This record gives sequence, structure tokens and C-alpha cells, in this order.
Amino acid sequence: MVWIGALTGAVVTGTGAAAGYLGLVTGALALDVGVGRRTRPLGLQTVDIAAPREVVFDVIAQPYLGRATRAMREKVLVLERGSDMVLAAHHTPVAGGRLTATTVETVRFTRPERVDFRLVRGPVPAVTESFTLTEHESGTRLVYEGELATDLWRAGQWWGGLVAPRWEATVAASLATVGQEAERRAALP
Repeated sequence: MVWIGALTGAVVTGTGAAAGYLGLVTGALALDVGVGRRTRPLGLQTVDIAAPREVVFDVIAQPYLGRATRAMREKVLVLERGSDMVLAAHHTPVAGGRLTATTVETVRFTRPERVDFRLVRGPVPAVTESFTLTEHESGTRLVYEGELATDLWRAGQWWGGLVAPRWEATVAASLATVGQEAERRAALP
């Protein structure tokens, strides 16, 4: 009988650990205890886009301030909209597409030079990011940089080491898409 209790305890512990991990990965469990906070930079990523700055800004802002395409509606859901800021849920496939991470962020727009993001809920307690757009000889230079914060000292630092590369890869893919769409629009007659 003792072994049944031990086995039951192990199953419950394992199930709880798996549920906690899935909650963190998908953003369903927001862990923000404010103890042992560590920060790390995100980026710096720079993309030169052969399109005017206003066009690049409009491509970034469209899913938030305008009418989103069907593909973008699957990725971004605007929960609340103001004149220069939105609260939006971002859906990102993780774990080979088997899971979807949902982050909730405020997105603030300063036309035409800057878009700022601040995490409200996600796999880490805090993320701040910015897209800065400057006029460049070939069109627009888009610079991404940010900061990711975790709690719980080394354990949080370890978790941030897992989250940050995926976060940066997702941003890099978004920047590539923005560049392609802005250049396509700029080439239209």
C-alpha cells in the first residue's frame, strides 16, 4: 500500500510539473513574483527596407490600427484599441507547431518613427521592445531592440535563456515579412 501512495504522489507531481511547463510555454501561466529579477537584452536586429518610412510604418501598424488580413487575424487579436495604442493578443506556434503561445502586449505607435511593445502577460514577467524607423539611403532602416526579464534568480535566468532565442527568432521572421510587404507596396504603381 505504501508503494501505491508513493506512485500516486509521483504521478501527481509529474502531472503538476508538466502542466506548469505547458502553462509557462503557452503563456497561460504568468509567473511574476518580483523576486530575483534578472534582465537580458533582446536584439539588436537591423533590417534595411527599400520602401519609404511611412509605408513601413503602415505595414507594421495595419493589423493593430487598421483592417488585418486573414493571415494576420490568426496571429494578432486586438482586444482594446485607442488612437495611438492597442492591447493585443499575439498567437505564436511553439514546440514544432503542436502548441500555441499567447502573449498579451500593449503596442504604442509614434508615427512614423517608432512602435513600442510592452508585455502584459506571457511566458516571462516582463518584456519591453521597440521598432525604430529611420530614413536611410535605400529607403528605411528598421531597428529592433528590447529587454526580457525573468524572476527567481538562476532558475529564471535559465528560463530566459530558453525563451529569448525563440522570441528573437519570431521577431526576425516578423521583420522579414514587414520588409517584403513594404517593398511590395512601394513597388506598386
